[in-house]
Amino acid sequence: MSQTNKNNFLIGVALALTTVIIWSGNYVVAKGIAKEIPPISLAFYRWATASICIIPLAWKKFQHDKAILLQHKQYLFWVSLTGVVIFNSFIYLAGHYTTAINLALIGTTAAPVFATVMAAIFLKEYISPIRIMGMVICFAGVLFLLSQGSWQKLMHFHFAKGDLLILISAFSFAIYNTLVRKKPSGISSMGFLMATFIAGTVMLFPAFIVEKMNTPAIHWNTTNLSIIAYLGIGNSVIGFLCWNASVGKIGASRTVIFANLIPILSTIEAVILLGETLLTIHVIAGIIIISGLIIANLKK
Repeated sequence: MSQTNKNNFLIGVALALTTVIIWSGNYVVAKGIAKEIPPISLAFYRWATASICIIPLAWKKFQHDKAILLQHKQYLFWVSLTGVVIFNSFIYLAGHYTTAINLALIGTTAAPVFATVMAAIFLKEYISPIRIMGMVICFAGVLFLLSQGSWQKLMHFHFAKGDLLILISAFSFAIYNTLVRKKPSGISSMGFLMATFIAGTVMLFPAFIVEKMNTPAIHWNTTNLSIIAYLGIGNSVIGFLCWNASVGKIGASRTVIFANLIPILSTIEAVILLGETLLTIHVIAGIIIISGLIIANLKK
């Protein structure tokens, strides 16, 4: 490996690690801020902040892409609805009913499994036997977690409200992921992000107003404002830009493997920041799930 390639590799790895560290906090925030900011309001403030921040960065690209964006407005509607509105709002809703550890373990596992199945059905992608094996292992880990390791509970299993909400969120993200793969070639990445951020914010606005009228007023403080800034600037803008830059440096197949660190980091953060209890079942389920994700991403 030449010095230039080595530098690109190290930069790509650093960018991927930065992204997963930033993104891992989303599940912790969903649980930690649940009593302070209602879920739709949290989603709205996040994407409104992200939209404001990305405008100066993407304005030229957006202006250049405006005509083709208007031609594909129906496509942009569905991308924004699934990737911005439903995906994140349901994470924040689920934070009212289950732990941050469950959010991370279920959400980060179900999304790639759903996405792989959809890619096979709608994009006609080939799924290798080893990828199927990895997905089965992931699914087994999620079942183990949801049933709490009890065969009897598994036989009489029904979804808890929080677990069902995070699965809906993961399913929505899988649809988004499939739609992104069909992005019209004339739309730049920055123009695409700006369009989806703004469209998603606009779509959230009516639900935000309804929620605001039916919930107590938010008591704003430094912590709440910092969390909105973290979600809007860090999780949305910096996270996406770092992830895309990492893909450019080391390739998509290498970059995606780093996403396997998100449930580990989220679990550690939930224990340290929220005082959640790390049970043996979480450790076992986490090992099974992460093993499955790694196997699913192996090339051979």
